[in-house]
Amino acid sequence: MPRRLLQRYMPHPDALRRQRSLRFMSALIGDPALWVLSRRSVANAFSVGLFSAMLPIPLQMAIAAGGAKLARCNLPLSVGLVWVTNPLTMPLIFYANYRLGAWLMNAPGREAPERLSPHWVAERLGDILPALAVGSVVMAVVLALAGNLAVRLLWRWQVSRSWKARHRRRRRAGCDDTL
Repeated sequence: MPRRLLQRYMPHPDALRRQRSLRFMSALIGDPALWVLSRRSVANAFSVGLFSAMLPIPLQMAIAAGGAKLARCNLPLSVGLVWVTNPLTMPLIFYANYRLGAWLMNAPGREAPERLSPHWVAERLGDILPALAVGSVVMAVVLALAGNLAVRLLWRWQVSRSWKARHRRRRRAGCDDTL
C-alpha cells in the first residue's frame, strides 16, 4: 500500500485532539501506536472497520475505535471504513445481509416493498431481525478476512514492485550492488 498516499489523507492526531467534540477521546487519539501505517496495522484496521460497518447497530464508529484499540491497529482507517455503510448504501447493504441470512437459515426471505419505510421495518422487525443478524455477522467476518488479506497482498505487491524498480534503476546507473 502506498504509505505516503494514506498519510496524505489521514488527519493529524493533534488537530483531532484540539477539537472540542473529541476531547473525551484525547487519550485514545493521542496513543501513537494507533496511528502507525504498517502492513499489519493497516490490514487489521481494514478488518476492524469493515467488520464494524456490516453490523446493523448504532455507534459503529465507537465500536471501530474500540476494536482498533484492542487490535492495536490504525485508528483513523478503522473508524473511516465504517462509512462504507453510509446513509446511501446502508439500505442496500443491510437488505443484502438480510437476504444472505435468510438463505443461510433456510427461511423464506421477504421481498422489499416498493417503498421502504421505517413503519414497514418496525412492523416486521421480529421476522427480519434473526436473518439480518446472521447475515450481517457472516458478511462482517467474510469482509473483514477478505479486506485483511487484500491489503496484505497489495502491500506485499507494492513493496516487491518498489524493490524491482529500485534494482532496475541501479542496474541502469551501473552500480549494481546485489549480493
